[in-house]
Amino acid sequence: MAKQVVPEPARRRRRPTKQGTVLSERLIVETALRMLREHGSDGLSARRLGAALGADPSTLYRYFAGMDDLTRAIGEELTGRALEGWAATGDWRADLRALGLRIHGAYLAHPQAAVLTASRVTGRPREIAADEAILGVLRTAGFPDPAAVRTYHAFVDQSLAFAALDAGSLALAAETRAADEEMWETTYARLPADRYPHLAATAGLLAARMKDSAYPVALEMLLESAEAQLTAAGRNDPTGR
Repeated sequence: MAKQVVPEPARRRRRPTKQGTVLSERLIVETALRMLREHGSDGLSARRLGAALGADPSTLYRYFAGMDDLTRAIGEELTGRALEGWAATGDWRADLRALGLRIHGAYLAHPQAAVLTASRVTGRPREIAADEAILGVLRTAGFPDPAAVRTYHAFVDQSLAFAALDAGSLALAAETRAADEEMWETTYARLPADRYPHLAATAGLLAARMKDSAYPVALEMLLESAEAQLTAAGRNDPTGR
């Protein structure tokens, strides 16, 4: 049975830890992010987190129902960081472009945490605020609800999928990542043109591009497609219904 999370007012009455720190949900999440950055997902456990905080591991269950609940809180923290400082301007393409790049960047700032959380749905306030903001941009721009939901779905999944993909690469050991990137020059660039004419013809371009994330390009393609759908919807129904 999952442990019952203690309400916020009751948490505040807790005495400081052995290190003189007053625990909070935010502090626990920030410490977990640091541990993930330093040790990877295998290094995150209630015991190790408690030791890092100078608290008994059982204390964590006053704040989270379990480690999975903490994982969702970490995911929400990354989403919240992406949303900080962002505000809709009324230019829906610019607004979504900025938010998509913020989401991608916030997750890549913590690659180990991104790999752990990008596929999770947290249902927490800041994730909900981000979802509301994205749908608000689309509906305000005139997207009919079915198109708004379809575009929202593609936008969110694309942002998080690229975040997970790119974070997975960043989470590799530096030597491993460098070896993977060198493949474009040591292997692909040397393929025989008679057997692989298309790869041989584009080898230089591939070597120059494939070391970078394709997310900005993919995001622009999604926005272009969404704009075409919005234009078509306006032609079919000038009232926007």
